[in-house]
Amino acid sequence: MREFGLTGGIGSGKSTVSSLLADRGATIIDADAIVRRLQQPGELVFEAMVDRWGSNVLCDDGSLDRAAVGQIVFHDSSELDALNAIVHPAVAAETSRLVDAVKDTNAVVIHDIPLLVLPGGELMTSRDHQHWGGIIVVDTPEVLAIERVMASRGMEREAIVARMDAQASRSDRRNVADFVIDNSGDLDQLTAEVDRLWDWIGEAS
Repeated sequence: MREFGLTGGIGSGKSTVSSLLADRGATIIDADAIVRRLQQPGELVFEAMVDRWGSNVLCDDGSLDRAAVGQIVFHDSSELDALNAIVHPAVAAETSRLVDAVKDTNAVVIHDIPLLVLPGGELMTSRDHQHWGGIIVVDTPEVLAIERVMASRGMEREAIVARMDAQASRSDRRNVADFVIDNSGDLDQLTAEVDRLWDWIGEAS
């Protein structure tokens, strides 16, 4: 089994890259999907978040209001640290379970982790990345990323910038990358970049 980390900032196109890699046969372990599952009512992560922030982070139907959580944590670094302390260990444990479930010894496993790189360039310590074949960074100019998120998610520019400011910078990510995907063009260009990446993964094995 060969494992690689995949990361990128908001609006970078990381999810599209992840999907294109899945089309090529990679096994994707999506940290965001794990988080969403663990944040369902009844899960320990959900309960811990409600214990900390109360009904302010709940929708009318009792589910977690992720946008409300974002408004809290992306404007206060101490609250972001608190969220990470709740979420990261649980996600790491679930990730380990999913990796153990992969029985194909020739599998290419991609750990899709938006926040793999922390502000300043350190790697998230709850991830056992030492044995990975490399870290892949999807890189997109911030102006373009903001435009894409505004168009696709309807978020306000100020909210997007606040989230970017609370996360690793482009240079932080690029500095730890073993492979950089340029997503400053259209889908055809991105597909060609993923083809180049897939060749590199084959060579790295």
